[in-house]
Amino acid sequence: MSGGKESATTGRDSLSKIIRRNLSFKRVGILLGRAGRTLKERGWQAMGREFSFRIALAAHGELWKYKTDRPLRRELRFQRENPPSPLRLISVVVPLYNTPEPFLKQMVRSVLRQSYRNFELLLVDGSDAAHAQTSTLAEGYAQKDARVRYLRLEQNLGISGNTNAGLAAAKGDYLTLLDHDDVLQPNALYELAKAVNETGAELIYSDEAVLDETLKHLHEYHFKGGYGPDTLRGCNVITHLCAFTPGLLERSGGGERSEYDGAQDYDLVLRLSEHAGAITHIPKALYFWRRHGGSTAADIGQKPEAVEAGVQAVQAQLDRLGLAGKAEAQKDHPGAVRVRYAVTGQPKVSVLIPNCDHTDDLARCLESLYQKGGWQNLEVLVVENNSKEPATQGYYAEAEKRYPNLRIVRYPGKFNFSDINNFAAKLATGDHLLLLNNDVEILGEHFIPELLGYSQRPDVGAVGAMLYYPIDEVQHAGLIIGLGGTAGVSHKGHPRGNGGDLYRLATTQNMSAVTGAALMVKRSLYLGEGGLDADNFAVAFNDVDFCLRLREKGLWNVFTPFAEGYHYESKSRGYDLSGPNKARFDREAAVFKARWADILEKGDPFYNPHFTLETENFAIG
Repeated sequence: MSGGKESATTGRDSLSKIIRRNLSFKRVGILLGRAGRTLKERGWQAMGREFSFRIALAAHGELWKYKTDRPLRRELRFQRENPPSPLRLISVVVPLYNTPEPFLKQMVRSVLRQSYRNFELLLVDGSDAAHAQTSTLAEGYAQKDARVRYLRLEQNLGISGNTNAGLAAAKGDYLTLLDHDDVLQPNALYELAKAVNETGAELIYSDEAVLDETLKHLHEYHFKGGYGPDTLRGCNVITHLCAFTPGLLERSGGGERSEYDGAQDYDLVLRLSEHAGAITHIPKALYFWRRHGGSTAADIGQKPEAVEAGVQAVQAQLDRLGLAGKAEAQKDHPGAVRVRYAVTGQPKVSVLIPNCDHTDDLARCLESLYQKGGWQNLEVLVVENNSKEPATQGYYAEAEKRYPNLRIVRYPGKFNFSDINNFAAKLATGDHLLLLNNDVEILGEHFIPELLGYSQRPDVGAVGAMLYYPIDEVQHAGLIIGLGGTAGVSHKGHPRGNGGDLYRLATTQNMSAVTGAALMVKRSLYLGEGGLDADNFAVAFNDVDFCLRLREKGLWNVFTPFAEGYHYESKSRGYDLSGPNKARFDREAAVFKARWADILEKGDPFYNPHFTLETENFAIG
């Protein structure tokens, strides 16, 4: 990544000059004020990330180019001279409506300057008579450049109707949509064509950046992860730039639907994703989304009709797919959607809880499970493992009397988290297993139904919960492969209630792995896969390894933030910082790295290479 010059001639010295030239005392004061508020509301880790990010945003001029994948001039020359083969025609469809002249000129210029030349630009004009200059300017582009096609509509058909007119007229092998006030990176179509030839995907999307009205100042990045159906139902993470084949469009029911205006692209993407043979994500910011007073990028919360249209689009997908559930808007996170899945029947859930003494932790866990688990058809297997305190046995006897369907089963071997759970799973009789640490306290009232709603689906492997430290900071929100060299926690340390990057803490996410501290899975799937690997991962990485094996079978692993608990982590067993514990951890880490070397090398598909692997807070790398 670099600036738009021939090379990053600037280096650190030039970059620092840009910052010094553009940061005034007033801006520094604003930054410090924002940092203070963030520290108070979201914690020190969020403050550090926010402060460094805002410094970059405050430095005007060309600074934003350094972090938005802007290609070098020599790279663009190479792309022009070496286009991907075979050449595929890409149709860029732009519905126009009373477009301001500067916006129209910048948009068209960004397309005509593409390093990939085999495209057509369709300007679909529904402007009214009072904005004849829009029509005159657009028609003039078509007269000057054969790649530009001008379609004048007899009447304005609305955003969906105007877009559909362009899609119907398009001749391309791939179709992509561009808003009339946005612009493309000069390598956008080249990267699309390249990805098509490399993957054969029918649906392709990229990262994007949100700029101000002048296109000079960066507001935020949208660095996305790979496709997941549950992630997409949480919010439209695909958005821009998105390309698809005409055949996929036809199989998906045609173009955009006016009943979802405001979220018409969301509805279209949801339908396309249902029928796409392959979906590919390009982790480069190829699309610049202009934020101004009239745009959705400015604040979707100010457009309740668009928020509701998005909810209805998700509900329509649930109905099409026969998924019993209800889509709901999230009041605290405008644009984010929650799906409440209905549980079919009354499946039995077997809860497996390894335990060694620490009956105060176990008592808190069991009380929260029975009071707040939200499910009656339970059996609970507390797996006793080498307790030494006499009072522990007395508590066991009391718990068996107090709690229905609770059994104490005894595993006499040395502590091996994997083997203990495998042992209990064979004794269990439930349809689903809930692996639960004895130091987890369930919060809320519907913990188990929330997990069950996903676990019952045949396309889902493991389902993980949101766990917090007792100080209300994120302890587990799904696991990302590669963090710290092995695997780490998404958004660790973020304050409870924070939405996270692109709503990752506020919506259900498809992830590579979830924590075994609170993990639900179908019992048949667990046993069929051989459970956790007790030979290689007695304590660490067993959950990650298990989830990755499920993913290899084509199943989706799911993290849901709506099943919440406190996790008093490692109180029972201690940490792996020294002595035999550290030696054992290092051995297990080595096995993990060897077994999953491919994903460690390529990167977690649900993460993004723009983010660091050194910390767990989604900082820019």
